[in-house]
Amino acid sequence: MLRCYIKARGALLRLRTDKGGVVSFEYVIVAACIVAAVAAAFGTTTSSGIGQALSTAITAISTAVTTAVSA
Repeated sequence: MLRCYIKARGALLRLRTDKGGVVSFEYVIVAACIVAAVAAAFGTTTSSGIGQALSTAITAISTAVTTAVSA
């Protein structure tokens, strides 16, 4: 039991002094902010902006594939 406690305590001490995890977490926060900014700028609906362009393109591709398969 004492051996497990010593290992757990050592792991927690190493985790506290490790700076690599902090940097990774900062990258996650920055990425989330970028995703939120892009979603706010372009919108998330299919009625305008990039959502409409993607919806139109997907419809055109689907129609072309259907036409090519049936020919």
